[in-house]
Amino acid sequence: MQTKPQRVLLILIGITLTVILSVSGSFKPNLNVVSTGALAQENPTATIDRFQTGLLLINQVNPTGYERSRDSLVDIAPDFIRLGIEFPYGDVLSRPGLDLKLRQIATVAALTALGTAQPQLRFHIEGALNVGCTREEIIELITQMSVYAGFPKAANAMIVAREVFQELDAQSS
Repeated sequence: MQTKPQRVLLILIGITLTVILSVSGSFKPNLNVVSTGALAQENPTATIDRFQTGLLLINQVNPTGYERSRDSLVDIAPDFIRLGIEFPYGDVLSRPGLDLKLRQIATVAALTALGTAQPQLRFHIEGALNVGCTREEIIELITQMSVYAGFPKAANAMIVAREVFQELDAQSS
């Protein structure tokens, strides 16, 4: 559960990103996205399209991480896996206005600020590297978050980043 300062921080990050994107003219909402719930039930192919769109996108970001996540939960929560593809990837990350690199930077920053989502942070650090972020950019991003999220959360995120880098180095040797 998030504390009030954590919620305020996340709201401020969201407002800051919205203002920056609005001022730069980069924010172009997609108003044709079909939501979940009743609309999806009226148009079941929309759910399939959202899933397929999300699946294509998550496989660009982190295909092996997705497979690990899917395999660890599919036997007990297949709908949870589907929802985790449809909404974040099929609806939100597939929107125009930000490229995947910027979206991964924002996600790593938010997960660092949360401080309680190490598996997801690992996934998105891997994803950030996969879509063009450098190790140096990730380290600098986490360092910057120490100012806004607190040093302990940033230190924990730095440990996750180091583990990801070490695993990648071990795979390449």
